[in-house]
Amino acid sequence: MVDLGILILRLGIGVMFAAHGLQKVFGLFGGPGIKGFSQMLSGLGFTPALPWAYLAAYTELLGGIFLAAGMFTRASAALLLILIVTAALKVHLGKGFFLANGGFEYTFVIAAVCLALVLLGPGKFALLGR
Repeated sequence: MVDLGILILRLGIGVMFAAHGLQKVFGLFGGPGIKGFSQMLSGLGFTPALPWAYLAAYTELLGGIFLAAGMFTRASAALLLILIVTAALKVHLGKGFFLANGGFEYTFVIAAVCLALVLLGPGKFALLGR
């Protein structure tokens, strides 16, 4: 049952990150695309913004795909953990905890799942095994 639970965590968080990556990289699902994402990062003080946008967007896209597949699970989860903690600190922390106020509640849960996957690994239902 533990391996099934890990699979559910990997699939859920992996699909979520991959979908957000598709928004940022290609502008799919109503996303801003890489230029729009770069402008947002510039407004948050990331300079130069375009390389940071590519790094973050492709980390989400590829990291999400790798998590869902059970490939490079610990490394992908660690990189996504860094990404989501950065988002929480730069965007959400000053707004308190609760999502209704723009707070870090959602990023907190995502970070917890990423940390759990760093510690647990891919489980037995993975393309690159334990």
